[in-house]
Amino acid sequence: MTEEAPSTRARLLAAAERLFLDKGADQVSVRAINAEAGLNPGAVHYHFGSREGLITALLEQELLPLWADRLEVLARRSRADDDDGAPFEVSDLVTAIVEPFEELSRTEKGRMLCHLLARSTLSMGRLPNVSTWFGPAPFEAMLGRALPHLSVRAVAERWRLAFTLLLEVYGRSHSAAPRVATPLPETATVIAFVAAGLTAPPPQEGPPRIVH
Repeated sequence: MTEEAPSTRARLLAAAERLFLDKGADQVSVRAINAEAGLNPGAVHYHFGSREGLITALLEQELLPLWADRLEVLARRSRADDDDGAPFEVSDLVTAIVEPFEELSRTEKGRMLCHLLARSTLSMGRLPNVSTWFGPAPFEAMLGRALPHLSVRAVAERWRLAFTLLLEVYGRSHSAAPRVATPLPETATVIAFVAAGLTAPPPQEGPPRIVH
């Protein structure tokens, strides 16, 4: 890669961020991003492959630093190979995810990023070609160790439900137009609610149905 490529990518990411904040991501075209960056009409596709690739790169650049370190610590604790000996709790995992969402929700840029994460993840299931922390596998592994009485399928389903809820709560549509915002629930309430759902007892099977 040439020295010019990173600076060109940075210009495109900065241009996209400015436009997303000003107009709302859903109203911004690839053509507009290229023009805002002062580049030729093919620049986004050349450097990111697609509009979705640019959005993924922007999310990884801005969001991964908020989560990666604390999640790495929790992953070590869940494997019981952390020197500090602190036990792994499901509520700790939920807290490590929810608190950055709450921090992001305090700023216009943060709310825009949460919306981008929600619309991209909910439409595709996960973000392609990025850090493993943007996919479900490491979270399911930690939950599986903490909840060994649950099946692999049950763990995956619970995590999908929990994260979908968080994306719905913190990824509300971002718009440049002023509006009356619906207050977010208290952070402690979100943490308690999600942790309770993840750790709930498995459903009891009902009595056999009698078919007449």
